[in-house]
Amino acid sequence: QVQLVESGGGLVQPGGSLRLSCAASRSIFSFIFMGWYRQAPGKQREFVARITTDGITNYADSVKGRFTISRDNAKNTVYLQMNSLKPEDTAVYYCKAVVGIYNYWGQGTQVTVSS
Repeated sequence: QVQLVESGGGLVQPGGSLRLSCAASRSIFSFIFMGWYRQAPGKQREFVARITTDGITNYADSVKGRFTISRDNAKNTVYLQMNSLKPEDTAVYYCKAVVGIYNYWGQGTQVTVSS
């Protein structure tokens, strides 16, 4: 079992920045990958970014060049640095971990981009 706890969400103006954190209950060193997904009201959950155990990253086209995912194995934590935020980035952001054949999700953190 793995528990994931997200933090760092909030209200920010367009063009602003936020950094989300996802803390795992145990070592993430062997996780196949960890990623961020988001779900806006009335929409399906969508992929945002992921990072593999080897540090390889992938991003959704909508966030490339603005968001950066990183991991700190010593702290069992994955981060999502979000810059140049837009109103369309407003959503609940969820952390996901793939461990072997299992998928684990956090409870989500709200990000609202509004003036």
